[in-house]
Amino acid sequence: MPQLDRPLHILRFSILAFFPLIAPMVWSAPSTPGEDERRRNGVGSGTLLIRDGDLFREAPAISTDVAIEVTGILARTHVRQRFSNPTDEWIEGVYVFPLPEDSAVDTLEMQIGERKIVGRVEERERARAAYQKAKKEGRKTSLVEQERPNVFTTSVANVGPGETVAVTIAYSEDVRYDSGRLSLRFPMVVAPRFIPGRSEIGGFEGTGWATHESGVPDAERITPPVEHPASDWMHPVRIGVRIAGGFPLDRVSSPSHTIDVVHGDEGHHDVTLREGAVPADRDFVLEWVPARGAAPTAALFRERRDDAEYALLMVLPSSEPATATSRLSRETIIVVDTSGSMAGPSMVQARAAVLRALETLRPEDAFNVIAFDSRTQSLFPTSRPATAEAIASARRFVELLEADGGTEMHAALDAALEPSAESRAVRQVIFVTDGAAGNEQALFALIARKLGRSRLYTVGIGSAPNSHFMTKAAAFGRGTFTYIADPGAVEREMAQLFEKIERPVFHDLEVDWAGAAVEAWPARIPDVYAGEPVVVVARFEGAVERAVLHGRRGDAPLSIEVPLRGGAEHVGVDKLWARRKVAAVMDSLHAGASSDDVSAQVAALGVEHQIVTRWSSLVALEDAPSAPLGLSSATHRIPTHLPAGMVFERVFGAQSAPAAPPPRSIPMGDLRVAQVGRFGLPGRAGRLPQGATPQGLLWLLGGAALAASLGLTVCSRGATPGVKAG
Repeated sequence: MPQLDRPLHILRFSILAFFPLIAPMVWSAPSTPGEDERRRNGVGSGTLLIRDGDLFREAPAISTDVAIEVTGILARTHVRQRFSNPTDEWIEGVYVFPLPEDSAVDTLEMQIGERKIVGRVEERERARAAYQKAKKEGRKTSLVEQERPNVFTTSVANVGPGETVAVTIAYSEDVRYDSGRLSLRFPMVVAPRFIPGRSEIGGFEGTGWATHESGVPDAERITPPVEHPASDWMHPVRIGVRIAGGFPLDRVSSPSHTIDVVHGDEGHHDVTLREGAVPADRDFVLEWVPARGAAPTAALFRERRDDAEYALLMVLPSSEPATATSRLSRETIIVVDTSGSMAGPSMVQARAAVLRALETLRPEDAFNVIAFDSRTQSLFPTSRPATAEAIASARRFVELLEADGGTEMHAALDAALEPSAESRAVRQVIFVTDGAAGNEQALFALIARKLGRSRLYTVGIGSAPNSHFMTKAAAFGRGTFTYIADPGAVEREMAQLFEKIERPVFHDLEVDWAGAAVEAWPARIPDVYAGEPVVVVARFEGAVERAVLHGRRGDAPLSIEVPLRGGAEHVGVDKLWARRKVAAVMDSLHAGASSDDVSAQVAALGVEHQIVTRWSSLVALEDAPSAPLGLSSATHRIPTHLPAGMVFERVFGAQSAPAAPPPRSIPMGDLRVAQVGRFGLPGRAGRLPQGATPQGLLWLLGGAALAASLGLTVCSRGATPGVKAG
């Protein structure tokens, strides 16, 4: 009927014309990101989803339980990681995680149901080959490898549908003792590392978001995928600590987490997290202070293994100066990291730390301030006398600092360590950073080469600083490392640091073992600051009755005799000795040692003492296949949290966080030119849309529909030329 055609045209026109406005409302009906996909696949919130065709399904999950037992100044830690597979496929899980930089990892257990499989340390390539063979044969297997002294990778293969595999690793370490306060730190997240360099190179297989570069040839292995903070996914961690210090305590506290402490009748102190499970997004720091008069001044732990005796000796020299000394004039170079990873609370801490450092300057001093991100800028061309006017300029400079760009440390360290014309008696460099750089070895080499008469003091900022870099840089720089875990403790921690700097150090230290044949580490004892102990781990055959620590405190001679009889028996002292020796062998690379010789020595030490090193790994192997023959496990990279306080957009830019290496066909250097100073690269795979709709596409489709409607209307009019209205 012709009379009905006109309303039909109007209706058709109206629907198509308003299609761009209606479609987004229809297509974006879910009130939360991914709700439809979760509902269709029967999964709940708090899970990580992966794409399977047009739908999404749950990805493998991880949870961690940590049990730490402290005896005196030694700690033994068990870390139990549970890998759960909610999918209907056989999978391999790969997880990159941190541990303390001086830990000696020596145990691996894999548990499937009631079955336990104990691992063994093998040379790295042999362990990897055994793992790959078991994986191919359908046997469950796990592998623990060291990427950095504080970064490890756990791989678990052939986890069946609906199955959970628990992997437990254990390590020993000595706790930190400083100015009457003992502390330990359990790191929980590998912070994104800035990867310098522009030339892509060949390297071993990795699962990270970065590509192997000339400056960091293993970049893919230290850059795990990062989950966006807006996601409700969580890696839960539970921590329990038992302290049996052997002396009464005044208090137990944590600057990083809320804890509950139960004081036992036998002098034990049990610590748990009040929240139960917490996200793995910051380091757990625990501190305990001995009661007045109960602080130890020496400690001895022993272990006998085969025909050798191992001993860990701690001696605390008296902090009281022999004679009053006048303050020496000094040149102070303050270096502050303003890269993207420092955005947020870290930048606030950093500014406060630098401003506190400026307050310590005296008229007889000289100073300069250097800020760095993707570039380095100095307040003054050269150091200037610490006049009121110069300090006021520095304050204005620091207060205007903002965080963005990459962590290009090399140029900043190079500028700070450059010899100057200043003739002040002391030259000190204070380096404030989160240490989020992947080229640590190049930085250590620079410090060792250019240190001269300077001393380098590192100040760790943020919830998860790179403690390996911070500690080792301070050691190469003959300084000390200060970690500020609590943003409210900047004043206290910086005051304590400058108190150390102002007081005489203990230097030229050596231990006289009364003529016995002893191999002790460190071979050359570094300078020790007031309130810090001398810690030596030794291996000797036969009886050694005593040792004498010789050195100087300022200009005064120092001599402390320590009896080596008695002491507490403690398992793992030999592994701590081996770990110290491994560190010394690795450091020899900076003195020109052959990399082949170093790798061979380190691998042999790892296998002999059953500890994980750069060239020795732990591997556990199931005896019989459990996966169907000929099945190939899909590899899933377990993501990490972004460290608490980091601003996602300042680290990865406006793009989503990358979950996999960029395509090999895209030159890494070209991408970094387009996105200077960013840690990550575009191209995050496997993420749900965050509630957004393709508005541009819908408007385009609406426009096309409108044009089509007009065309149909014209055509329909042309087909009925004799018809008139009414």
